[in-house]
Amino acid sequence: MAKVGLFFGSFNPIHVGHLIIAKYMCNFTELDEVWFVVSPQNPFKEKKSLGNMYDRLEMVNLALEGEDKLRASDIEFNLPQPSYTVDTLIHLREKYPNKEFMLIMGEDNLQGFSKWKNADVILRDYKLIVYPRPGYDAGKYKNHPSVIMTETPMMELSSTFLRKCIKDKKDIRYYTVDKVREFIDKKGLYV
Repeated sequence: MAKVGLFFGSFNPIHVGHLIIAKYMCNFTELDEVWFVVSPQNPFKEKKSLGNMYDRLEMVNLALEGEDKLRASDIEFNLPQPSYTVDTLIHLREKYPNKEFMLIMGEDNLQGFSKWKNADVILRDYKLIVYPRPGYDAGKYKNHPSVIMTETPMMELSSTFLRKCIKDKKDIRYYTVDKVREFIDKKGLYV
């Protein structure tokens, strides 16, 4: 049974930090694939701050061109919004019974995990593969049997930083892949 890591995010926009995390997960964990699940609306984020979901999905697709173990997923586009991870997991399990799904998340998300809808069900039924985040601690979940802590390289790069660079007309080369940068320029995003 193929093991798929689900990397949920706004990817607003996707950057090299996301790609490094996903590549690490494919190389150094039991995962066979990583799916970038583009969230139309995160229940913890304001909707107005999000870029168009189809633009964000397209940028993820552009960033993943030529990758055989990484793919974009729009599974949440057709689910009720805001989308809750537990509902998406149930939907995916029904749609792909031959795959074992695991969650990829940062230590910052693990720290607030108890606030998630049905967090106890997720911990019971799924593994969480956690990457470190500067300034965060996994807290009470660090030694949970469903939690796998990794030594993924840490970086401070964020989509918020990238959007600010674009707004301030700074060069974003090397922060994201060229095709994503070109797409942002062509569409006039984040200015």
